[in-house]
Amino acid sequence: MSLGPDVRSDGAAPRPGAPAAAGAPGAAESEVTAARKHARQYPGEPVVWARLADAEIETARTTLDAGRLDAADRALRRSLELDEGNYAAVTGRGKLANARHEFEQGRTYGLRSTRLAPDRPDGYAVLADAEIQLGNYPAARKAVQRMLDIDPGSAAYTRAAYDLETHGRTEDAAIALRRAAQSAGTPQETAFAEDRLGELAWSSGQLAGAQRHFSRALAAVPDHPYALAGLARWHGAHGRTKAALDHYDRLIQRTPVPQFLLEAVELGESDRHAGAATKAEVRGWRAALDAQVRMLRAAGGPVDPHLALYAADHGDPEVAVRLMREEWKHTRGVIAADAYAWALHRAGRDAEAVGYARKAAATGMRSALFRYHRGAIEKALGLPEADRHLREALALNRHFSPVHAPRATRMLAKGSESS
Repeated sequence: MSLGPDVRSDGAAPRPGAPAAAGAPGAAESEVTAARKHARQYPGEPVVWARLADAEIETARTTLDAGRLDAADRALRRSLELDEGNYAAVTGRGKLANARHEFEQGRTYGLRSTRLAPDRPDGYAVLADAEIQLGNYPAARKAVQRMLDIDPGSAAYTRAAYDLETHGRTEDAAIALRRAAQSAGTPQETAFAEDRLGELAWSSGQLAGAQRHFSRALAAVPDHPYALAGLARWHGAHGRTKAALDHYDRLIQRTPVPQFLLEAVELGESDRHAGAATKAEVRGWRAALDAQVRMLRAAGGPVDPHLALYAADHGDPEVAVRLMREEWKHTRGVIAADAYAWALHRAGRDAEAVGYARKAAATGMRSALFRYHRGAIEKALGLPEADRHLREALALNRHFSPVHAPRATRMLAKGSESS
């Protein structure tokens, strides 16, 4: 999994890449501590440094702290100095490149590691993650299939599920995720698979199933952030706004990432839930997002599409366009295409936006948010298929967004009145 685009605005677009589950930061820190001790004891062993790098990357994933990647970089450089051809370090360079959104490099290291060891799965995992982000879905599927042939475990099944979901095969994706849960070797792998099953249920409007799987994820890894976010959305859909906002408050206090902040803002500002969050709370969440946008514009780096969606809807759409234009140079998957399309739409550039909305739809992913974005863009252009896509968004999940789902309903009602 890459650190950046954990895109789940409506729960339908999964975190792309590897099945590393966020949560249990204490366990991750313990692994880093043990790996550092081992590196001090055996400073001349290249594999020891590669294992330290892997632990640092996993800690970055579980804590959502991208700063840990610099420590991983140093450890990998040391490992390669000791043995420039060791498989663990080459694979680690690929993982690190993917985490930094340097997907062309991730692909290069993935190919190199699969040539070094054609019968080991880790290189194919790196390769699959990079190809997914580059929008090379046939190549990603080939790498995932090789993983399944070599080691049909949780890591392979969760990647297979992502490929299936991306191509609209949600039932098959659920089967793959159930196999991932059954073959999980750690609580984190169990939580990841159950959380993804919850998101699949949510994306199909099956709220009871979503709640069940999110709860199972939390049973495996207490305070698993994405499962908590899923339950927050579930509470919001049932009108339990205080419970939803309590969940978001817990999340934001610990991990103020754009997804959680944006979901909290939209819930707090929606018509149905207006007044449940204080104005000061909403201002605080928006201030945190504004600060992240400013930092990204100043320093550059990977763009979390949630941040671009926030800028498009709540800030300066032209900033959102610039952010996604830069990100599109590195990321060509459906998630990036959808965010780019929406930024262009909000900036009033619908003729350009519709092309990216169609790219987001090209694989057949059953995302209510994607369908809504496409329908709204087509509506602005006066295209006849607009209402069909808006209806499909609501049919998939009428709770996909506390802000945009009601807007889709109003757009359809306005269209019927004018006809």
